Amino acid sequence: MGIASSLGIAVGLSTPAQALPGQTVAEVAAWMRSNPTIRPGRNEQLIVRKSDSAAQRFSFESSLFAPGALVAGSRSGGRIRNETLKLFDMQNGVSKARLEEALRSIYGLDVTQDFDRAEPIYTYPTAATVATGISQNKPILSALHGEIRKGARFAYWVEVARTAEGKAYSGRITVFQHRDIDKLEAEVRNR
Repeated sequence: MGIASSLGIAVGLSTPAQALPGQTVAEVAAWMRSNPTIRPGRNEQLIVRKSDSAAQRFSFESSLFAPGALVAGSRSGGRIRNETLKLFDMQNGVSKARLEEALRSIYGLDVTQDFDRAEPIYTYPTAATVATGISQNKPILSALHGEIRKGARFAYWVEVARTAEGKAYSGRITVFQHRDIDKLEAEVRNR
């Protein structure tokens, strides 16, 4: 099964979101098992990894921790704090549009509309970040392109890594709770 087909990217395969940040581990695990896009393997529960080859990979992870770096006290007491979808594709590349398509495939129309209407909180890289990356010989600073957005229901973090030639082979989109926006924004700004 190809990565595109495993993401249910064909019309009509999206399912309404029932597992979202803020729900219990048991609720999210049950939703993941029933979601045709994610469907965990035998030994998978909150982390799912699919691969067609070394050149194409998909992962979906539900986490008890706030997005970004782990910090003391960021665990949620049995409730999911964020869900992250990651794509790696050397054959077809990864774009923001492709990540958004995967978001719709996994969560359905309601979350996709919330994402579409979400207000951008922070977009990067900035011109200052690119200049710092060049002067400090840290190409990753200008390679990571993304934004943090705040929707009515959830917050979103979209990030695509581009090569020096401008090609993007990997990216992620994270759905998380509003309470974690400030923490994540501070981390991304201070990379």
